Amino acid sequence: MKNPRSNPHPTINQIKIIGNKNNFPISWLNTQGFCEYSIYLENVRGIEAKPTKAMKEGTREHAVLESKFRKDAEPATFEEMLETSRTAELLSRELPVQSVRYGIRGFIDEIWMTPDEFIIIDDKPGNRAYPSTINQVYGYCLAFKDSVPEERRIVASLRERGTDNVFWSSYFDDVAEKNVIELINRVHNLLDGNIGYIPTKNPKKCRSCRFNSSCDRKADF
Repeated sequence: MKNPRSNPHPTINQIKIIGNKNNFPISWLNTQGFCEYSIYLENVRGIEAKPTKAMKEGTREHAVLESKFRKDAEPATFEEMLETSRTAELLSRELPVQSVRYGIRGFIDEIWMTPDEFIIIDDKPGNRAYPSTINQVYGYCLAFKDSVPEERRIVASLRERGTDNVFWSSYFDDVAEKNVIELINRVHNLLDGNIGYIPTKNPKKCRSCRFNSSCDRKADF
């Protein structure tokens, strides 16, 4: 999967201009479901905040899993992996995906390629499937589908970080695709200034938010 040339956005952090279109991290689909105003605080206003404990643990866990994977993995191009998977099962981790059409990009934590389907796995702390985490893994599915000219089924899965517990799984069907495209279009409209960022009304989310001390739209505790 070759990626076209990109340039940083002049005013919004983490946004790249690819194919004359804004391109944002797929992880924002999770952030949007938690509180889309935090996207504004961090990337439009440029407010910096220390990573949370969960974020640090996630980074460490990803590094450990990637290190273990690379010890036994055989080097191969994506095209070679795709060809091999037409007759055999194989596993890859931290697979980069990007869609110029939809303006999204990210890294798939783990993907199983089989002759019949692609199983896309996103690791999360805990074992509860929130709508926002489902949106994120659907975003990876959409970017992968847009990048890979294959008719195989795509399965979206959420797994408890550091375990083999896949606690949620679903086919990436037409309904899921339609819904995640609508959400992606909303984020693009936010970035383009066509609509306003809406803060969460959930005080519990505000209390746990790393931008709590800098937020001017906090819900009442």
